[in-house]
Amino acid sequence: MQTDLLHRYIFDKLDVRGELVQIEQTFTDIISGHNYPEPVQQLLGELLVATSLLTATLKFEGDIAVQLQGDGPVKYAVINGNHKQQMRGVARLQSEVSGSSVPELMGKGYMVITITPTKGERYQGIVPLSKASLAECLEEYFEQSEQLKTRLWFATSLVGDKVKAAGLFLQVLPVNKEKSVADFQHLEALSDTIKDRELLDLDANTVLTRLYHEDNPQLFEPQAISFVCGCSREKTENALANVGLEALMEDLQKHGEVNISCHYCLKNYVFNEQDIKSLFN
Repeated sequence: MQTDLLHRYIFDKLDVRGELVQIEQTFTDIISGHNYPEPVQQLLGELLVATSLLTATLKFEGDIAVQLQGDGPVKYAVINGNHKQQMRGVARLQSEVSGSSVPELMGKGYMVITITPTKGERYQGIVPLSKASLAECLEEYFEQSEQLKTRLWFATSLVGDKVKAAGLFLQVLPVNKEKSVADFQHLEALSDTIKDRELLDLDANTVLTRLYHEDNPQLFEPQAISFVCGCSREKTENALANVGLEALMEDLQKHGEVNISCHYCLKNYVFNEQDIKSLFN
């Protein structure tokens, strides 16, 4: 079974579109080395799936960030991606995690979806984290922003070093409203029968055949999903230049070198006195 793929599909006679995403390696790369508690790993897995589905749904070229922020144990969690399905993500905790639902993890907060197209204006949508699950929060987002009936199903598996995340997406097409609503209700009832293990462990063709075998789903060519951090020594140097020579020299005197660690991939960049001085020559 191939994973780290996004599958788009439509139906011959039904005014609904769908997406299916199954992710392993990208999810593994994002959480590797961070020692997140399991509920936070699960949250990031669902957020990764959500970002992939959103990127495909919105049909744009550019960058997207889906961020959760709140006053709970998890201060924020974010997945950054783009139309090439290149993803990275991180979470920041401010107290001990004791629950697993969105309210228990995030407290009172918001989901902020920021879309930065290569061409055109930046767009930001904000919805409160008022539901128990991330899927329900996203459904509320679609209800508010696009006013299109949408359902999402998420599943994660955290067994040792083998982690998986998967998601299913259905949305009405704005064609014939009465027909599309009926079509959607029919497919929604079928999709509600999906089990987590099926969504995580069966290949896309098998999942869609089991769910919709009488409705003839038509799959498009899948798109690969990957972890791409994007950090570099050059970008780190640019950030240090903005800090200023005086502050950096103070840091050098205290520690002998300046260490900058990437929040996403945890790669460490080390700068000695000569490196720092050369930034300002």
